[in-house]
Amino acid sequence: MLVMRPAQLSDLAEVQRLAADSPVGVTSLPDDAGRLGDKILASEASFAAEVSFNGEESYFFVLEDTLSRRLLGCSGIVASAGYSEPFYSFRNETFVHASRELKIHNKIHALSLCHDLTGNSLLTSFYVQRELVDSPYAELNSRARLMFMAAHPERFADAVVVEIVGDSDENGDAPFWDAIGRNFFDLTYAEAERLCGLKSRTFLAELMPHYPIYVPLLPDEAQEAMGLVHPRAQVTFDILMRDGFETDHYIDIFDGGPTLHARTSGIRSIAQSQVVAVSLVAVDGVPAGAGRLYLVSNDQLQDFRGVVAELDWAPGRDVVLTAEVAEVLGVGEGDSVRLVAV
Repeated sequence: MLVMRPAQLSDLAEVQRLAADSPVGVTSLPDDAGRLGDKILASEASFAAEVSFNGEESYFFVLEDTLSRRLLGCSGIVASAGYSEPFYSFRNETFVHASRELKIHNKIHALSLCHDLTGNSLLTSFYVQRELVDSPYAELNSRARLMFMAAHPERFADAVVVEIVGDSDENGDAPFWDAIGRNFFDLTYAEAERLCGLKSRTFLAELMPHYPIYVPLLPDEAQEAMGLVHPRAQVTFDILMRDGFETDHYIDIFDGGPTLHARTSGIRSIAQSQVVAVSLVAVDGVPAGAGRLYLVSNDQLQDFRGVVAELDWAPGRDVVLTAEVAEVLGVGEGDSVRLVAV
C-alpha cells in the first residue's frame, strides 16, 4: 500500500533520488543533500510547532510504499509565499496606446515584474515516479496535502498558488528564458534554475528588468512558450485544474510557465472533503459492495497519513475500512477520517 506522510530526515537519501529525476525548473527539489536536509528539518519543525496563523512554516510530504519502504513521490506546502523574501512573478497586463488625432487605439500585451502573490500559501515540490503518473496515487500525492490544509486551516492563507514548470527542451533550454533572463545573466536556463535551487530565486529576480516588457517585441518562440506546461508537469497541472484552480494573470519569471490560483475555501479537495466516523474495521478483504476510490486521511498533525482506498460509502453514513487501511492511518472504531472522491 502507498501512504502519504510527513517526511523525516531518515528519508533524505530517497528524497535525493527523487530530486535527481525531477524536471529542470522544480527548484524546490534541488539535487543537493544539504539543501534537502534543511528542507526536511524545516518541515519537521513546522509540523511540531504550535501555529495559530500562517507564517514561515513549510510542510514536506513523501509518498511511501509500506512494503518496500521505497519513496515514489513527494510534495510540499509553504504556508506563506515570500514570508522572508519577496515572491516574484510576471503579471500579464494590457496597456492602451491611443492617439485621438491619428485615430489610433492599440492594446499592447506587457509583462510587469511584481510580488502580488506574496502571502498566499504555495504548493511546491511535486514529483511522482513516471509509472504512477496516470494512477490514483498521483492524485494522492497532490491532493492529500490539500486535505491536510482542510484539517488545519489556521496554518494556511485564504488563497493558494502554485507555479507550474514551463516549456524547456531535453537539453534544458527554455525559449522564454533565452528571450529575457539570459540577456541579464550569462547563464543557461538549466544553470539558472540549479543556482536558484541551491540558493534563492530572489537574488536573480531582483536583477530582472523592473520596467514593463512588451510582449510583441519578444521572439515568436518566447511568446508561444508563455503559459505552456512542461510535459512532465502536465499531471500536476491537470489534477489541480480539476480541483478548482485557475490560470491566473501571472506567469513564472524564468520559464513563463503558468501560475495557478484558487481561494482555499473553493478548492474541491477542501470544500468537498467530509469528516466521517469509522464504525467498523473489516478483518480482511474489501468491504462488501465497495466500488469507488476515495482519498482517505486522518486529521492528525505530525502523524498525518493519507491513502487511496476502495470504499462502500454514501454521505450520511459511517465508513467501513479494512484492517490494513485502518492500521496505516492509525485509526480504529469510533475515530474519524476525512474522505474525498478520486
